[in-house]
Amino acid sequence: MSVLVRPIVTEKMTKQGDSLNRYGFVVSKKANKLQIKKAVEDMYSVSVDDVNTMIYGGKAKSRFTKTGVQKGKTNAYKKAVVTLVDGDKIDFYSNI
Repeated sequence: MSVLVRPIVTEKMTKQGDSLNRYGFVVSKKANKLQIKKAVEDMYSVSVDDVNTMIYGGKAKSRFTKTGVQKGKTNAYKKAVVTLVDGDKIDFYSNI
């Protein structure tokens, strides 16, 4: 089971990374905070100070087309916001 699914690279998370040393990840729904902390420390060689998690439920979406109303649902996911110790940084763009 892979704990970290992908990093969240948005304008808001980039600003938090610069000012508060916080980084966001989409994680497995079954992962707990200790597993997330260990996975981030192993993958990025940093020291994690704190982990906050939140579960987002899927939203119902609909759109109107020529053939009628199309209904669907967005995926549910778990998000983790990881706070690093002062002095540590994660550069998501280093391996591009």
